[in-house]
Amino acid sequence: MRRLKVMLVAGEASGDLNGSYLAKEILEQEPDTRLFGMGGPLMKEAGVRLLFNPTSISTIGFLEALRGVQVLRRVLLKLGDVVDRQQPDVVVLIDFPGFNMRFAEILKRKGIPSVYYFSPSAWAWGRGRAEKVAETVTKVVAVWPFEYDVYKEAGADVEFVGHPLLDIVPDPLPKDEARGVLGLPKDEPLVALLPGSRRQEIKVLLPIMLRAVDLLRQKIPGVESAVAAAQTVSDDDFRRAAGDQWNRLHLVRGETYRVLSAADLAVVACGTATLETALLGVPQVAIYRISSSTYYVAKMIVRTPYIALPNIVAGREIIPELIQHESTPEKIAAQLERIWQEDERRRIASDYAEVRRKLGEGGAVAKAARIVLEVAERAQKAENR
Repeated sequence: MRRLKVMLVAGEASGDLNGSYLAKEILEQEPDTRLFGMGGPLMKEAGVRLLFNPTSISTIGFLEALRGVQVLRRVLLKLGDVVDRQQPDVVVLIDFPGFNMRFAEILKRKGIPSVYYFSPSAWAWGRGRAEKVAETVTKVVAVWPFEYDVYKEAGADVEFVGHPLLDIVPDPLPKDEARGVLGLPKDEPLVALLPGSRRQEIKVLLPIMLRAVDLLRQKIPGVESAVAAAQTVSDDDFRRAAGDQWNRLHLVRGETYRVLSAADLAVVACGTATLETALLGVPQVAIYRISSSTYYVAKMIVRTPYIALPNIVAGREIIPELIQHESTPEKIAAQLERIWQEDERRRIASDYAEVRRKLGEGGAVAKAARIVLEVAERAQKAENR
């Protein structure tokens, strides 16, 4: 019997991270599996043969969302050609729904099984999206406790594995050790700044975050900050966003968990990083800004009252969310000052423990890899009949 062929498709930094852990686990369980697809440097390092190098990926959305129908169509056509040539046993779609749902439709037409890992947020966007996924995708791997029921009711073949961050996020280092390794001030209060992994996020959010720390310094003397920088954004982008604060900026690349271990507080762009911050136990303020038109359309469609993942998992607001015009330096600084208080820190720690419990029992990556391999093995057996 020939080697299994598994294609993985990710389009953003978080997908690259989750794809890399999944790839490693697939190879751990079935070392002869051929892995190829679209992703970033972490997936490449994990053993995935990339069809696009990280530079070309960045032009189609690795650094920012795909823009332009022509670009989208061109990449989809290229991936469709790869499917025709390689005939994978299964394609794993990792997040990136605007692109991957279109690719899922292509795969269905070609008769190629697909597994959606970090599937579209049907729990936020409503039943229609869940039904579309159910019609198009072979198997849904649910990582959120609340999405399983939504997909099941929509008729999807879905399995809940828990959230892989329980396996990925390490126990925090002692603060002194983390600060020593990173060369950060040892005795001053430290705010971790996580402005996102896209150029546009850095451009919009980093100046607001830096100004908020300046204001906080008036209330808590000596406060310092450190920016956990995604590998997907250049120093030039950070330099432009930081402006006259560039020379005093503590910019740390590829060490997000150490930066959070070193921190007393955090300001975090809404996304996976808010959950990582919660799992590392750091009190945080979640912020985000998008274009006004996108925001108002989303407000009409999205069914969840929260945007920050810890709040969504908890089902209530356990960390402050400051979205759109609310995300001003003044309001961020005020919330940071509030959660700096000891009673708030204790309350947040208790709420974070609840979030951890709701995310499952661990082992999510191994379970997801087993599901992918089972779908691939079934496809291979069907081919040999």
